[in-house]
Amino acid sequence: MKISRHSKQLAATVFAAITIAGLAGVPAQADVTDDLYNSAQRNFTDGNDVAGRADLRALIGADPGDADALSLQAIWSHYAGDLPALADAMARLNVVDPGKAAGTNHVLNAIGAAVGTLPNPLPALVGPQTGIVVLGYGLLPDGALRPELVNRLTAAWLQSIASPLSPIVVTGGNPQNGITEADAMAGWLIGHGVPPNRIHVEGRAGSTVQNALFSTKLLRDVGATSAVVVTSPNHIRRAVADFIVAGTTVVGATTSLEQLVSQLPPPARQAQRGIYLDATRTFELATSR
Repeated sequence: MKISRHSKQLAATVFAAITIAGLAGVPAQADVTDDLYNSAQRNFTDGNDVAGRADLRALIGADPGDADALSLQAIWSHYAGDLPALADAMARLNVVDPGKAAGTNHVLNAIGAAVGTLPNPLPALVGPQTGIVVLGYGLLPDGALRPELVNRLTAAWLQSIASPLSPIVVTGGNPQNGITEADAMAGWLIGHGVPPNRIHVEGRAGSTVQNALFSTKLLRDVGATSAVVVTSPNHIRRAVADFIVAGTTVVGATTSLEQLVSQLPPPARQAQRGIYLDATRTFELATSR
């Protein structure tokens, strides 16, 4: 049976159209992998790291060169204590994206340093190249300081006395009654005798991740190469991890006294979830795509 030239051309056109359309209704691979990535990140946020890692295994099976997925798999395998999965993800990532592999290793080192950090109410003795960074805490509706923020500021004030040449960064947005956390903190410190020219205000941050990212840039702008991080005992390890991941060398972790004794032991694995989750955000791995 002869097939006309017209029929051949028609068949070729239809075949090409089907190929371009991805078989008309079958999701493209990018859509599938993006769905898996988004599901993994939702699971990590919700505390289901087992399901999140399963999503990533499926994603990497479909796209072995997905650097973000490999990085996440390495970090959460580290959290789970799954050393073979960690080694596999890092080996793949070193081939696919050596820079991201180095960054992922930096994240893991930062987490280790943070978990080993002890809350310390005693100020560190540091010089002018080390900034003092005070992390905000939600204000009252009228813009007044909550007691825990006063506790943090008291620790920062003592640190400022011990290090009279260090610049001070106050970081926190979340305005109440037109006042940001950072502005309220600066006002308190000035009212307690700290010279205004020592204080640098970072008033945009709405999270610990943003505290770290925005303050790191500000520290560099004022010539500081390291920092003493000041916050509450139950917050210090997460903050230290975020600042190290953001690129700040943390040489001191000064805290208020509230709940100090209960926070001295290293956190159990489950209690470290927030540190890992924050670290991936500070590393700026997309939460969705």
